[in-house]
Amino acid sequence: MPRSVRPPVCALLSAVVLSAGLTAVPSPAFAAPAPPPDFHSSFEPGEPAPDWTDTVDTGPDGKPKAHGVNGANGTAVPGDVRGKLTEATASSENPEGGEIAPNLADGKPESKWLSKNPAAWAQFAMTEPVTITRYGLTSANDFADRDPRDWKLQGSADGTTWTDLDTQTGQAFSERFQPKEYRLAAPATFQYFRLDITKNHGAPLLQLAELLLANDEPAPPPLPNMRSFPDGGPTGGYTNKSRAGYSGSRAFRYSGTHTVDGRGYSYNKIFDVDLPVHDHTELSYKVFPEFSGDDLRYPSTHVAVDLAFTDGSYLSDLGAADQYGFALSPAGQGAAKSLSINQWNSVRSAIGTVAKGKVIDRILVGYDNPAGPAPLQGWLDDIRLGAGTPAPPANARPSDHVLTTRGTHANSTFSRGNNFPATAVPHGFNFWTPVTDAGSTSWLYRYHEANNAQNLPTAQAFSVSHEPSPWMGDRQTFQVQPSLAAGVPDANRDARELAFRHENEEAKAHFYGVQFENGIKTELAPTDHAALFRFTFPGADANLIFDNVNNNGGLTLDKAAGTISGFSDVKSGLSAGAGRLFVYAEFDKPVTAGDKLPGEGRDNVRGYLRFDTGGSKTVQMRIATSLISVDQAKKNLEQEIDPGATLESVRDAAQAAWDEKLRVIEVEGASADQLQTLYSNLYRLFLYPNSGYENVGTKQQPKIQYASPVAPKTGPDTPTHTGSKLVDGEIFVNNGFWDTYRTTWPAYALLTPTMAGKMVDGFTQQYRDGGWISRWSSPGYANLMTGTSSDVAFADAYLKGVRNFDVRSAYDAALKNASVTPPNASVGRKGLDTSIFLGYTSTATGEGMSWGIEGYVNDFGIANMSKRLYDEAPADDPRKQEFLENYEYFTNRAQNYVNHFDPSIGFFQGKSPTGEWRVPAGAYEPREWGHDYTETNGWNMAFTVPHDGNGLANLYGGKDGLAKKLDEFWATPETATFPGSYGGVIHEMREARDVRMGQYGHSNQPSHHIPYMYNYAGQPSKTQEKVREVLSRLYLGGELGQGYAGDEDNGEMSAWYLFSALGFYPLQMGKADYAIGSPLFTKATVNLENGRKLVINAPQNNAKNVYVQGLKVNGKEHTSTSLPHDLLANGGTLDFTMGPQPSAWGTGPGDAPESITGGTAVASPLHDLTGPGKGTATAESGDVNGLFDNTSGSESKPGSWVRYQLNSDNEAASFYTLTSPKGAGEPASWVLKGSYDGQTWAVVDERKDQTFQWRQHTRAFKAAKPGHYTHYRLEFTGGGTALAEVELLGKPDPVCTTTVRGEHQGALAVTSGVTCVDGANVRGPVTVAEGASLVVDGGAISGPVSASKAGSVRFVGTKVTGPISITGSSGAVALERTTVYGPVEINGNTGPSVLVAANTVQGPLSCGGNTQPVNNTLVNSVRGAVAGQCAGL
Repeated sequence: MPRSVRPPVCALLSAVVLSAGLTAVPSPAFAAPAPPPDFHSSFEPGEPAPDWTDTVDTGPDGKPKAHGVNGANGTAVPGDVRGKLTEATASSENPEGGEIAPNLADGKPESKWLSKNPAAWAQFAMTEPVTITRYGLTSANDFADRDPRDWKLQGSADGTTWTDLDTQTGQAFSERFQPKEYRLAAPATFQYFRLDITKNHGAPLLQLAELLLANDEPAPPPLPNMRSFPDGGPTGGYTNKSRAGYSGSRAFRYSGTHTVDGRGYSYNKIFDVDLPVHDHTELSYKVFPEFSGDDLRYPSTHVAVDLAFTDGSYLSDLGAADQYGFALSPAGQGAAKSLSINQWNSVRSAIGTVAKGKVIDRILVGYDNPAGPAPLQGWLDDIRLGAGTPAPPANARPSDHVLTTRGTHANSTFSRGNNFPATAVPHGFNFWTPVTDAGSTSWLYRYHEANNAQNLPTAQAFSVSHEPSPWMGDRQTFQVQPSLAAGVPDANRDARELAFRHENEEAKAHFYGVQFENGIKTELAPTDHAALFRFTFPGADANLIFDNVNNNGGLTLDKAAGTISGFSDVKSGLSAGAGRLFVYAEFDKPVTAGDKLPGEGRDNVRGYLRFDTGGSKTVQMRIATSLISVDQAKKNLEQEIDPGATLESVRDAAQAAWDEKLRVIEVEGASADQLQTLYSNLYRLFLYPNSGYENVGTKQQPKIQYASPVAPKTGPDTPTHTGSKLVDGEIFVNNGFWDTYRTTWPAYALLTPTMAGKMVDGFTQQYRDGGWISRWSSPGYANLMTGTSSDVAFADAYLKGVRNFDVRSAYDAALKNASVTPPNASVGRKGLDTSIFLGYTSTATGEGMSWGIEGYVNDFGIANMSKRLYDEAPADDPRKQEFLENYEYFTNRAQNYVNHFDPSIGFFQGKSPTGEWRVPAGAYEPREWGHDYTETNGWNMAFTVPHDGNGLANLYGGKDGLAKKLDEFWATPETATFPGSYGGVIHEMREARDVRMGQYGHSNQPSHHIPYMYNYAGQPSKTQEKVREVLSRLYLGGELGQGYAGDEDNGEMSAWYLFSALGFYPLQMGKADYAIGSPLFTKATVNLENGRKLVINAPQNNAKNVYVQGLKVNGKEHTSTSLPHDLLANGGTLDFTMGPQPSAWGTGPGDAPESITGGTAVASPLHDLTGPGKGTATAESGDVNGLFDNTSGSESKPGSWVRYQLNSDNEAASFYTLTSPKGAGEPASWVLKGSYDGQTWAVVDERKDQTFQWRQHTRAFKAAKPGHYTHYRLEFTGGGTALAEVELLGKPDPVCTTTVRGEHQGALAVTSGVTCVDGANVRGPVTVAEGASLVVDGGAISGPVSASKAGSVRFVGTKVTGPISITGSSGAVALERTTVYGPVEINGNTGPSVLVAANTVQGPLSCGGNTQPVNNTLVNSVRGAVAGQCAGL
């Protein structure tokens, strides 16, 4: 929609501060038991049943409260009998990914059944026998080789004896989500149906999206009004238990079709009540809007529970707000875009604030949508009216607000965080967690979808975990589960699982406790390497079962000593470098029985102990782990949990540790939900990364070691000791830098700089130990994601003043990533063997463009770190020159993004090794995912130049062009229908679609910086608007285990919220600045580590006042849209003035953040002047072509010299690179010479005693005396002669804006920009105005040349008939190999260089007041007098 007709942003944003009607949502830690409600129904037997179904309410005017909505199900299939389905089962499925048999009947092709075998059956059980005449199969989202090929459809009366109904062979699906229908030879009536698939198309897995069973009965005529009736709950959804309500087996369905254009509505009656409203009356309910008909307007979200009062008024007309501040009316909920589709949502409203004294007469479900036609369908559950939950007490500690189940209501189909409820200490060695699927190393804790038959979650174990992400998987696990068995307990996971309710669960960072339905209570509190568990049993039977994910481990039970010990080799496929975990535990009660529990393939790891609990009915377990040995685990326990410790003492110590971290930010004007969000996000930030080291000494004399996950093992593991290499020092693990570099690491640098330095050094330890820093540490070198983003993360920390780490090693690790061809795919940058030389990462590397773009961001960080190292290095530092050269070289590399920009399509895309674009302009689709783009598409990669926003704007035609591109980005909806190279829909596509902000996918990291790019475009109000919408909508639902729009990813999604809520964001990683957004709270205080405070005041802040009207920094007006780090880190006050409309603040010409590229020209970074078609290489001996073939994979020993003749002298080689070979033998000393004619040579650069730290290492050197030579000669004067590659790097100096060729008659006036005269004959005078530049290559000028206060002036190989006068230039001045028939005056030029070389001047030459002119030893022939600085040239 054009901006002029968009609804105002205030209609889209929550009343995040200063809003009436906000409902407190306190954490269980301080939630008093809620009093009995005045009314409650979840539509279960024994609860209030609906008084009406399918009945529209009648208003006070006597008219039905409905218009333009009927009861037709617009998505239903005529004759579909699956409405009578009671159970769907399969011989094999994928419960970890939520890809289960019930998905076959949910009517949603985007979900699927996945079998882990290539042949499998799926079976439907019906309530009664049904007749079918046809059936249909719909292909799933990806991988056509998983599609069914051969199958039988069978029927059964009893589920045991089967009759074949239809047989198909050789079937194929030509498209994804393709439905195919098959008719039976005759109608068939059965109660059970089975699809037995005997063959697929060759994959090891089998999948299917839908199995339709239908007859030929016509669809019944629709009811005239919206349908509303109790039913068995949604048949599908992303993360919920299928065919159940939220809290029971039933729910209340609303459905129909909005038939008219414009507004349609229906308010249907549910309950007849007589309930007075008091001060603290709260309405709450759960709602599940379905994604109906793929309608991207999300019509089913225009729904709310409404209340009709005895006085004729309705709640929807009274201005009530939900717990987020959104209007509690059907239209208000839809406009807010706060309800998530295909998921349960929790809605609460303190209705006493608007309806006190009224009496509720009827409870309604309302649909009210201003835009039709549209299908609609959804569900309600748990409607409750009663006293609201008390607000958090004023003395609540920060840790009290943390809820660790946020983000657990998720799976591989749709992520709301993909977290698990980790209880730990900050950055601790272990996590401790309840486990709902004890056989999984991925999704450990399923909030709802794995609920049992009673729709209750069940825990199968409590486990130590080291999982960084379900996608990376868990490792080094060990499990315990309490049991009430009177004899030997059954260790089968299903048999031992214990049901619980989330309201009986306390999930905190420092403590986890749960009361199970059978009376057992489990509580735990963590230390760094250990934990204390307390199990409370309701009777005399008290057992603990010990187990593991699989049989990769060992268990020893010492009944006499009352201890256990063991080891675990459990690890996922991506747990690279994971070593053996050792465990040791002690108990406080005597053991009365115990033994191993063999069976189910876990003979090595299963066992139990039975305890005499005495009168306390409790068993306390003190357990510790080690990656070194069982003895070290025992020592860790002794060091961290004394024998006399209690659960409370351990809990309190952990809570104190968390409070110390969490109180770094304090806010005012926050709702209870916002406090939960804020502090839960801080918890996620400080949960990762994790220590991997142990104290092998004593408390008094500690000695720190770790079992290395990155070095080769030194021996075999034993049952009691690791075979991993033991290394002195501290190592940190568990981080995906592709995610975390964007927000997480800058948050550490600002909020906890000392810990940031410690963690930087802990990852640099990986480099010191194993030679590289992990791209994805889990814990070692996992081959996943693009970019070596620790480079920019650690450079950024250094630039922001973090110093307590091995700076040179961290720098060298980054340098190695950026300049060394990696030995394998798990480390370094993929494609680097060619990308350094091509200037782009080609399509020969998978996702090559993304590797390139991420590389340029990292190069920016390396460049700026190099400059800071140069500035701080003493004069005698042997690397000082290297730092300065690297600064310039990597700054140029950071601009290589221009080489991936295709101007014919206006997007970045991949290039082949020979330079062809991956897709021709006519076939390019920016909405298509994959190919060049990691987990995203062309739209989201259109702005991944956060370090050079002005340069990006220049690609789009300037700041207005960038703004227009951004506007189009937000206006183009994500549809999740362009899967591209992914072959099918992946969870990130659905999540991005459901963000409902155009192409913006806050659900994944590639989008996160994009709202702030409007600052570069000079339109910061749009940044403010977008940021506030994200803050208000996309972190909701924490109380239901949601809270995030996608994968939370080691604190990254959380840190985005933290920065944005404070009002600034680390847009330019690798630079000590932040982009300004829109602060969320009326006041926020950052309690800095140095004892100072950063105070952010925004007293007018509320849901409407999201736009910055002005900013004062420490009392002074501040108009720039960026803030320097030092200003924030030293403490101070930011005073924001906020308002409801965009302002002119921050729109001035100098207000945008700084960029590498200035002006309006597209960046033109250094590039290789050599290579195919660019010149000719010769050498003393050997095959020299391998030195100029754009790959470090080849190499040559060319003898004592290499020579290269360029086809053009347009660009001077101002840098050059040499790449060491795979083995030894590279040169240590050399001279690079240049020549205009190949006969007379000048020294361009000379180096002595150089070293290459690594093999296939590309080093850059700046030419000391560059010139526009056509001949270059590299002479080796020391060391060997073997090299892998040689580059001569140049760039246009400067970039042409106007080019003159051929004949030019008359005067040539250069008034602005850069005019290039390329071999032209100019017949007339040439003048260069102030600030303009002139570049003349070859050709002739007949007339005088005058340049006064110009930019750059350059003549190469030109014949000038007339005088030349160059005075006062600010850029480079060069007169090379030029013949001048007249005098030459070069005066007052103060630019970087003045080169006067190999010229013939038929007149006098005078120079004065310049940067010292040089001739690079190539003398000039001057017929007249030579005066001033030019004497001797």
